[in-house]
Amino acid sequence: MTATPVSGTSLPAVVINIDDVGMCHGANVAYVDLARRGRCDSGSVMVPCPWFLEIVELGAMDSSLKLGVHLTITSEKKYYRWRPLTAPGPKAGLTDGDGFLWRSVPEVRRHAVPEAVEAELRAQIDAFLKAGLKPCHLDAHMGAVLSPEFVDIYIRLGREYGIPILFPRGIAGYGPIHNLGVLDADLYPARAGALEAEGLGLVDRVLETPWHQDQPAEVRYRALFGEIGSGLTFMALHANAPGELEAIEPASAAIRIGEYDVLRSPDSKDFIDDLPVRRGTLADFSSPSSISRSKTHSG
Repeated sequence: MTATPVSGTSLPAVVINIDDVGMCHGANVAYVDLARRGRCDSGSVMVPCPWFLEIVELGAMDSSLKLGVHLTITSEKKYYRWRPLTAPGPKAGLTDGDGFLWRSVPEVRRHAVPEAVEAELRAQIDAFLKAGLKPCHLDAHMGAVLSPEFVDIYIRLGREYGIPILFPRGIAGYGPIHNLGVLDADLYPARAGALEAEGLGLVDRVLETPWHQDQPAEVRYRALFGEIGSGLTFMALHANAPGELEAIEPASAAIRIGEYDVLRSPDSKDFIDDLPVRRGTLADFSSPSSISRSKTHSG
């Protein structure tokens, strides 16, 4: 699907994205199924996670799959954990006492040395490229790399690699902001302005999976899609097929599985397929000049 930059048109633009691809087999199943049904536009891949190699294989077999790098410096599950690719020492502050990435963003912010974070993010992008995947965007697992301590690293890597980054026009409109802890909102506008001047499609709002079951799933998702407004909306969804997720994440597995069921259902056609919007990847809504420096992995 091809789209045009957001500026100059009143028709809303939307990226329907599935986060946490590569986290487990069920996440890969859900993303690939929804992409082939046309119910999502891209998926964000967690490179350090155990099922990364499966999505690499699936991506090699189907070039129509649009994948970005879900930059990952947290490992939030109780038992199902992952480690950084860079195997840093304790002084780097990237890992907890068990050697895994910290469970929460505030812990990363307190402990991680920015230079170690940058090395890890580079390693994840390089592994994605070396696997033969072509990234359509960079974004942030749990929003971690949008933290004040790391946001300039995130921006710099997007520029260096020539990959569009998910960046909000205003940080208050970033759905996963609840993960980050205390922020200085004044930090972000100048950076957003500079990125927009370079041609990046800034996101006016990030709408996240409704992490509750207060209403039936279809009601929740009709309401969520109803929040799409003017400009560019990025939908950070977390669909997952059943199987191992019930053991990995018992408290919220039903939400992720229910989301997958709703998004693939024929009943969702009227609020997904028939949306009066332009859909595409984040790269589709950015100027070609902002992604013209794409780095080729030579390793």
